[in-house]
Amino acid sequence: MKKFVIKYKAGNKIVTTNETENSFYSLSILDTKERFTVTLNPKKTFELVDFYVEMPYEFKKGDKFFNAGYQSWTVSKEMSEDDILKGTIKLANINKKLKYIASMTSDERITDYSEKPGEFHSHGYTYVRNGDNVRLWGSLADDTGYTFFKVRMKDNYFSYRKDALGKFVTTAWKVFDIVYFEGGYEEVFDKYFGMRKMPETRFGTMSGYTSWYNYFQDINEEIILRDLNGLDFAKEDVSIFQIDDGYETFVGDWLDPNPSRFPHGMGYIAEKIHDKGYKAGIWLAPFSCQKISRTAKEHPDWLVQDENGKPYQGVLAWGGAYILDIYNDEVRAYLKQVFDTVLNEWKFDMVKLDFLYSQCILPRNGKCRGEIMHDAMVLLRELVGDKLLLGCGVPMSTCFGYVDACRISCDVDLTYKGKIYNHLNVSNEILSAQHAINNSIFRRHLNGRAFMNDPDVFFLRKNNLKFTEEQKLLLAKINNLCGNVLFISDNAGDYDAEQRKHLINFFRKTDEKILFAEYTDKDNIVLITEKDGKESTFSFNIKKGTVNK
Repeated sequence: MKKFVIKYKAGNKIVTTNETENSFYSLSILDTKERFTVTLNPKKTFELVDFYVEMPYEFKKGDKFFNAGYQSWTVSKEMSEDDILKGTIKLANINKKLKYIASMTSDERITDYSEKPGEFHSHGYTYVRNGDNVRLWGSLADDTGYTFFKVRMKDNYFSYRKDALGKFVTTAWKVFDIVYFEGGYEEVFDKYFGMRKMPETRFGTMSGYTSWYNYFQDINEEIILRDLNGLDFAKEDVSIFQIDDGYETFVGDWLDPNPSRFPHGMGYIAEKIHDKGYKAGIWLAPFSCQKISRTAKEHPDWLVQDENGKPYQGVLAWGGAYILDIYNDEVRAYLKQVFDTVLNEWKFDMVKLDFLYSQCILPRNGKCRGEIMHDAMVLLRELVGDKLLLGCGVPMSTCFGYVDACRISCDVDLTYKGKIYNHLNVSNEILSAQHAINNSIFRRHLNGRAFMNDPDVFFLRKNNLKFTEEQKLLLAKINNLCGNVLFISDNAGDYDAEQRKHLINFFRKTDEKILFAEYTDKDNIVLITEKDGKESTFSFNIKKGTVNK
C-alpha cells in the first residue's frame, strides 16, 4: 500500500523513481503495524534531492490533525479538514527578497504550504485525534535528517517525508524510523518519549526573571541589580535570574561585555545573583555573528558561505547577522573558549541559546539540514556540559534529549492584541501573545517528557505594557498549567500587595492537570482540568484574552 518516491541527481539530471532497488541503491525495509524503518544502502556515492513514502489513510468525521511546528516559535495546533495552514503573506510571494525575509525562520525552505483546506504538515511527530482516541506517529531518526508528516485530509492522503536535499549518500543511511501508537493522549506520548533517551533535568522546574521583555537590549548593571533586589519578597519561590541580550558589545563578540553598561563585568553579576541563592542564567546566540561585529570583520572565513562564496545572512535581528560554521575547527575552538569563559570563569549556571535554526538553513558538506542541526545540538551539549541549557529558536525534533528546557512558543508581544503584522499573518513565527498561549496548550505534552517547557514570560506590571488585568492573569495561568519554566521581566520591586500575591502564586507550579483541550471555534478554547480528583471546565477567547463566563 506504500509508494516510494525518490529523487536524486544523476549527472546533470534529477531522476525521480519509485524503485526500491536500482544501480544506485537498495532499500532495507521493515513495515509492521507498530514500526516502519527504511535504510538506504548506496551502491555508489550520489546526491539525494527528496525522499517520501505515500499511502492512503481514511480520515473520519471529527478527526483533528496535529501540525507540530518546525521550531520553537512556529505555531502548533490541531487542524480540521476545513482549516487552512497558511505560510508567509501573499505580499511576500510577489517579491523574492520579501519572501526570503519572511521565511527566514520557518520551514518554507523545506516543505510546501499549499494553503488549501485540509492540507497540512507536521515536523518530527504528529497525531490524529478523534474525541479521546489518539493515533500518534513519531520519528526516532531525527539525527539523520528531518522527518515530516504530510496529509490531504479530503483526499485520504498521508505521507512520510525526509528532508534529503543536499545529502550525499556514501554509506548506509537510515531514512525513516517511525513508531506508531494508539490510545489516550497521555498514554501515547508516554510510549513515544519512553523510547527516547532524555536528560533527567526535564523533571525540574525553574521560576524567576529574564530581562528581555521590559528593557530589550537597553540593560545595564544598575537595572539588573535593582530588579534582582526587587524579587527579595518572593525569594523562597525564585530559583533563577537570567540576563538576556544587551550585555555584549555586539552579537558574536561574547567575550566583550559592554564596559559602559557593565563596568564590573559579567562575573560580578553572576556573583550577585548567587548571593541571593539563585542560579545565574545568561543569553547567547552562539551561531549568530552580527554583521558589524569584530568577529565577523576579523574572521570572514568562519562564516557560512552561499553558492557565490559570500557570507550568508541567517538572522534579521540586530541589522542582520551571519552564521558561524560549526564545521570550521577555529569556530569550534572559539565557541569552546566562549562557553568555558561564561560557565567556568564568569560562573553562570545556565545558558539560554537562541536563534539556533540559523545553523541549518543551508544544506552543505554533503549533509542535509536535519543532520547539520543534530551535529549542532551535539556540539552545544558538549560545550555546556552538566550546566543547564535552555534552547530557543531551535528546530524541535533535533533538540529532544539535548536541552534541559526549551521555548515552545514564539515571543509574547507587549500588546496583547498584537501589532499590524500579527493581523497580516506575516509568518507562523511572528511574536504574539495569542500564538504563545496556543503553543503552550498544544505543546503541553512535551513538558516533563522532552524537556522543561518554557512558554515565555507572563506579566503583572502596570507600565510599559498593553494588557488588561484579565489578559495578564490568563497568560500567567496558562504558563503555569503548561510550563515548568516560569519567568517574568518585571521590576517586582514596584509591585503592590496584590501583584506580589499573584507572583508567588504563579511561581508555584500547580498540580492541576489538563485532561482535554480543544478549539470550539476559531477563537475559543475549552480546557477540562483535574485537581485533587475533581474535574472542572475552563473556557476563554484567545483572540480577546477574556475568560468565558
